[in-house]
Amino acid sequence: MLISVITATYNSEATVKDTLESVLMQSYDNYELLIIDGCSKDGTLDIVQEYKERFGDRLKVWSEKDKGLYDAMNKGIAKASGDVIGILNSDDAFADENVLKNIADEFASADIDGTYGNITFYDAETFSKTVRHWNAGTGSINRGWMPPHPSLYLKKSVYEKFGNFDDSLKIAADYDFMLRIIKGGVKLAYIPKDIVKMRAGGVSTDGISGYVKNLKESHNVVKRNGIRFPLLVDCIRIFKTLGQMLKK
Repeated sequence: MLISVITATYNSEATVKDTLESVLMQSYDNYELLIIDGCSKDGTLDIVQEYKERFGDRLKVWSEKDKGLYDAMNKGIAKASGDVIGILNSDDAFADENVLKNIADEFASADIDGTYGNITFYDAETFSKTVRHWNAGTGSINRGWMPPHPSLYLKKSVYEKFGNFDDSLKIAADYDFMLRIIKGGVKLAYIPKDIVKMRAGGVSTDGISGYVKNLKESHNVVKRNGIRFPLLVDCIRIFKTLGQMLKK
């Protein structure tokens, strides 16, 4: 089973090495890494080029202007050749060397459309101090539960059936997409292991200001997907996030 890993980059020279190294260390090697660059103005593409020999033909790179992160992700999905597709952000990394193997094994052992697992947020400076741990578990989207999108790996057929990310949304297009596919009946399997190491401070996690923006857009996404009691769902999600931070 070929797994397509999509990494959108833009001026990512400070972090992209961690991302690339974490893919290279994977024990499962039937993958392709698609770098979708938004015309970086720093040394991002130079760093990526330095890794081409180590990846061989598993690394594919495009650089052109885009309309933002979700547009870049959509471009990657369109270019992906894999049976399964996942997103690995350019400031994140796989949690260990067996992430892709665990994902492939799960698809091989069950009739499913996708898998997801846990993620841990680390401080942006050292990428070593735990800020928050998201133990994904299982639950109901009507009660504020949602799998962590960075840990989600889906069959390409899911995108073909449900469409891609709505790039008119700036923060919560992944939330919108997951609500659509879960309401649509996709079968997801939970892998009770860490899948991704994330740097705290991304677009949707950048302190109080970023979190408020995320909540506003997420609230509109909940309403437009017909989830009942959107304010209650918002409150549950807030308390879950606070709980994760306190349990770190």
